[in-house]
Amino acid sequence: MSAGPTSARHAQLLALADELRPELHRYCARLMGSVIDGEDVVQDTFTRAFAALDDLGEDAPMRAWLFRIAHNRALDLLRGRAVRMTEPIDAAAEVVDQASPDPVEMLMRQEAVGTAVSRFAELPTLQRSVVILKDVLDEQLSEIAALLDLTVDAVKGHLARGRARLREINAQAATLAEARPASANVTRYVALFNQRDWEGLRALLADDVKLVQSTYPLRAGAADVGMFFGIYSRSAPVRLAPAWLDGREVIAVYEDPQAVKPGYLMWLEWRDGRISFIRDYKYVRYVIDDAELVAAPEASADG
Repeated sequence: MSAGPTSARHAQLLALADELRPELHRYCARLMGSVIDGEDVVQDTFTRAFAALDDLGEDAPMRAWLFRIAHNRALDLLRGRAVRMTEPIDAAAEVVDQASPDPVEMLMRQEAVGTAVSRFAELPTLQRSVVILKDVLDEQLSEIAALLDLTVDAVKGHLARGRARLREINAQAATLAEARPASANVTRYVALFNQRDWEGLRALLADDVKLVQSTYPLRAGAADVGMFFGIYSRSAPVRLAPAWLDGREVIAVYEDPQAVKPGYLMWLEWRDGRISFIRDYKYVRYVIDDAELVAAPEASADG
């Protein structure tokens, strides 16, 4: 008898995972200041959620529970970076919280939605969380208060100060990140991939290389990860191009030769000139939605 409810909750979490992942990523990416780090938090959130599912009450709202897990995991990682936490708040400013907000409220939300993901990292953490939840995800103040264990007045205070600070950040921000040349390692990888030289690519793999593809099982070791290229060898050709994202060198993947925007990303880690880690974001394409990619100057040379 006991397996029935557990199985049902597991199925419910699986269904909600597909639906909620993009929204969770919008929150986590801005909280972390990186679409890549945000996806790592989303992945970890569902791993932890499935492990703790038996402890969730029968009637507990699963969506709020997942957001709390994601929020707490992100804070753990931010503390590890020694990012400063919230500062004391002043008296709460009046903040509209209704179905039809006034024009000023709408402008504030539009500014938050249009703000580069990386800029949110300049806000104190609680201000950051409140602004994202309210202005990007359009959560109610009462729901934000419950998630963050704050009073509604405290949420209003963090929101008012966070909005003001975000306007300052946007006003001071550079218009566009400077383009940087691709590294020799990534240039070589991209060239081999575009030439569909799968053996050449396998030769670049470290013996203990690992591959992460969203919810698929981790692949480890050169033999197992080498099968990754076999999958691409049997599919329609894609075009790779070096790019930069939040200061990291990434690889843009174009499935349509005429496309202006890539369909998804890859990100490689290297050790002694060989690939030690591959992250392929093919199955979590929402990661690229908020990504501010800057193409490497010679990205279009290999085609």
